[in-house]
Amino acid sequence: MMIAVFLLLAGCCIAAVLGMILSKTPTYGALYLVLMFAALGGLFGLIGAPFMAVVQVIIYAGAIMVLFVFLIMMVHPKTGIPRERRKGPVRAGLLLGIVLGVELVFAAWSAFGAPAASPAAVVTPKEIGRLLLTKYLYPFEVTSILIVAALVGAIALAQKRGEA
Repeated sequence: MMIAVFLLLAGCCIAAVLGMILSKTPTYGALYLVLMFAALGGLFGLIGAPFMAVVQVIIYAGAIMVLFVFLIMMVHPKTGIPRERRKGPVRAGLLLGIVLGVELVFAAWSAFGAPAASPAAVVTPKEIGRLLLTKYLYPFEVTSILIVAALVGAIALAQKRGEA
């Protein structure tokens, strides 16, 4: 049963990514990305990481995608930057894909030889919250400030376009 659920979620994730890549409109691409985030959250839940599953769905599929859709709404398709086929970005993307593929192979290779985590090494959501609000409070707050600054910048850009 678990294998069937895994195959269903993995297939959904792969199909959503392919749909996002092959999509002609940015809005459909964003919706495919939401589907991929939700399927990935299901995969995290399947491997016994409920905190990561919830974070994946709430933060990425919820909050981050709202920002993506906001950006898509700001850019008009006829006045946006025209897409040009240049060899440089295609080659750079191909090189990056090869590097990430090799990294994925090394990660998979090392995962098969890694021992299973002991129950004492499992971190609970309560422990993550305690660490975020004590030891990692400064980076947590800096990240919050950067996100607010990005939102203010996006709103300022949208108002300048509306005035012109």
